[in-house]
Amino acid sequence: MPNMPTVVLGTKNLKKSFKIPGQRPIEVLRGVDLSIGPGEKVAIVGRSGAGKSTLLNILGGMERPTSGTVTRPSNIGFVFQRYHLMPELTVLENVLLPTMAAARRKDGPRRERATVLLERVGLADRLHHLPSELSGGEMQRVALARALVTEPELVLADEPTGNLDALTGGEILGVLQELSAGSSVSLVLVTHSPDAAAICDRILTLEDGILKCKEEKGK
Repeated sequence: MPNMPTVVLGTKNLKKSFKIPGQRPIEVLRGVDLSIGPGEKVAIVGRSGAGKSTLLNILGGMERPTSGTVTRPSNIGFVFQRYHLMPELTVLENVLLPTMAAARRKDGPRRERATVLLERVGLADRLHHLPSELSGGEMQRVALARALVTEPELVLADEPTGNLDALTGGEILGVLQELSAGSSVSLVLVTHSPDAAAICDRILTLEDGILKCKEEKGK
């Protein structure tokens, strides 16, 4: 068997600034160094406006850094605070979307995996419902299944419980923890929630544009 990579996601001296006409550039990231191994779950916390979502977007390739390097896998799953489901597609079709975007056929194995994931998140009876027929918690469960359907090496989650009440948010965290337990999938979770951060192996704080270690389990 080939050797497993020691680093799934890594950054070196990552910087990001935004230019505003007539003003000095705003430095959001001032030199972020990050290394995440296979199966490792890392939470990134920090005050509002600290740049957590900007960092996550750069990690996922949705935004470019001003300077620095990012090493990431090609297969990444995303979970967003506002779900980002296609309203005209059914639950099953929404979960299958990443497989279509990757130019894969919507064949039996992919459809079977999507169905199994929806069963695991408790939506076996919602496969052919539209997002408008679901609760917020159910929509986020669909988003979790969609993030995992391509069997990614890395999942990036931006405030996955931010739009949910405490009870529903707790249920989503339970599902996320169950899906990732014993898995080689790495997770980066941006959150304001201490409960959400607690399911991770490490908690890092983004402060003054730099990641600082807040907590590491077992240390």
